[in-house]
Amino acid sequence: MSDIINILPDSVANQIAAGEVVDRPASCVKELLENAIDAGATQIQLIVKDAGRSLIHVIDNGKGMSDSDARLCFERHATSKIHKADDLFAIHTMGFRGEALASIAAVAQVELKTRQANNELGTCVVIEGSDVKSQEPCSTAVGTSIAVKNLFFNIPARRNFLKKDTIELSHIDEIFRRVALVNNSISFSFHSNGKLLYDLRASNKAQRIAAIYNMDGTQKLFPVKEETELVSVEGYVGKPEYARKTRGEQYLFVNNRFIRHQKLSFAVELAYKDMIPDHSYPCYFLFITVDPSRLDVNIHPTKTEVRFVDEQAVSAILRATTKKALGQFRLSNEIEFNPSDEIDFTPAPKDYIPPTPRISYNENFNPFEASPTTPTKGGGFPSGRMALRSAGWGDNETAQTDLQHFFDDQEDVDAGSVLKKETLEASTPMATVIESSEEESDASSSDLPIFLLNRFIVTTLRSGLLIVDQCRAYERILFERLMNRRQENGAAGAQQLLFPVTCSFAPADAELMADSIDEIRRMGFIIEKMGQCSYVVSATPPDVKESELQMLFDQMVTDIKCDMMQRFGDRHRSLCMSMARQMAVGTVGRLSPDAMQAVIAELFACQVPNITPSGKKTMVILDADAINERFR
Repeated sequence: MSDIINILPDSVANQIAAGEVVDRPASCVKELLENAIDAGATQIQLIVKDAGRSLIHVIDNGKGMSDSDARLCFERHATSKIHKADDLFAIHTMGFRGEALASIAAVAQVELKTRQANNELGTCVVIEGSDVKSQEPCSTAVGTSIAVKNLFFNIPARRNFLKKDTIELSHIDEIFRRVALVNNSISFSFHSNGKLLYDLRASNKAQRIAAIYNMDGTQKLFPVKEETELVSVEGYVGKPEYARKTRGEQYLFVNNRFIRHQKLSFAVELAYKDMIPDHSYPCYFLFITVDPSRLDVNIHPTKTEVRFVDEQAVSAILRATTKKALGQFRLSNEIEFNPSDEIDFTPAPKDYIPPTPRISYNENFNPFEASPTTPTKGGGFPSGRMALRSAGWGDNETAQTDLQHFFDDQEDVDAGSVLKKETLEASTPMATVIESSEEESDASSSDLPIFLLNRFIVTTLRSGLLIVDQCRAYERILFERLMNRRQENGAAGAQQLLFPVTCSFAPADAELMADSIDEIRRMGFIIEKMGQCSYVVSATPPDVKESELQMLFDQMVTDIKCDMMQRFGDRHRSLCMSMARQMAVGTVGRLSPDAMQAVIAELFACQVPNITPSGKKTMVILDADAINERFR
């Protein structure tokens, strides 16, 4: 039998390795920026065209390379930072695997120019698909200039998997932010298709955060600083009132390296418990320093995942440090201390006699007249909240969680068949949805809908019980309102603002907004671009609150980044889903009986009333058999 095992050619092996290291243009940007930082650069320029498809160009003023190093750096496992296995546990640099340049050269056309300060001429190396085309002397500035052209030119299948330019540019932008945030002593610039997106000068961490995110850090952030024998932590955490519905601005750096660590992130968020609403997330920029020997960064090709020897201790310190900053600075900001040493106190006159305190109470009150378990004066039993409490329902968090689980775990009910059974008509859905029997037609207010646990609307049907999730119902209602504006002139129904509102974005986020501006206008916004990174909103749909505009647009941008807008999907529908979900969160609150009836009426007037746009149930219908079964 013939042999079947072969040794792969270097070009094929490098393309396979590139699949782990370089999966999109942003990965290439990350590796090149980290190499420039390791070279000791103080100025780094990033230039991209067509979101990195056509060109990724990184120019630095670092120490450069010799002629032999310029050629050797493209070989696999060629590195100047590792000499023996023990060096893996004493890493102070960004790149160390020796795979990045070899992988990039295997899937692109690369031109490298480099020169050291003690040489008059530099070296120019041209490589295409791992093949060295030329190496010759050239005139160039001190440092290194590396241009990656036509990424994946020899792997068309992988190039086809790249997303739209706006999506790929957002990934590059995210990588650039991570690198620029932690290396605030280095000047960075970022050009895309000839447009300057960032021009960052060397500064402190607070100034760098403010420059990247176009915000006033003193208004939104608390400083954090703590040093222990095991770990030191510094940086900034967001004020609770600026918590967002997404995890967009959460950055953890360990030894100047961006990482993702679920336990550490959870420790920070745990410090915000009871300070921010559910399903909201704080922003933070935390820089952790630990002994490299107690940290393993060699567990993932992209080096974004790490292991700690003292993981539990580091998590506890991070949580305690965050909680301390929130308590210390929040207290000092909210309490106005009197800087004067004088005591503001006026003594009472010598013969002053304080008046005797008096207590007001109802002398005719008798607690035994109307017990929650006894009939009321009218002969009936208590209704509403008192009846729910007597049945064991409370307002506590446990009760709400239990009902939510019950709500989600119920078997799917065909709302269409139930409505048909109840002979509902689309024009007047409420006429039969909450129709009572003839015997109960003259009942008291106990027949009105009940607002349960500050979220659920409970009402009776002829055949059973209807429980509606208020938040999800609003999401469905708002979604269909927004979609209906597509057929109409969206701006015609816009509500003019008394004062225009300016919303600011990071440069790449502003580009994503520009790409979706027509769809946003169709939803009922009058919005215009002002400057490079800001938009002015002068009118909104009637359902939008002025104070929530920035949060709404941030959520839209985040959804685009999360690839919700598929290449062949309906962008308008996706934007409406994002906006309806965000707006519905703020609508939960106590409603009057008439308002609850109106919500149910409008919900059943929707085309698909029983589920949200994302497929979650808006209601649970319990028929008489299901209710009777629970009492057997």
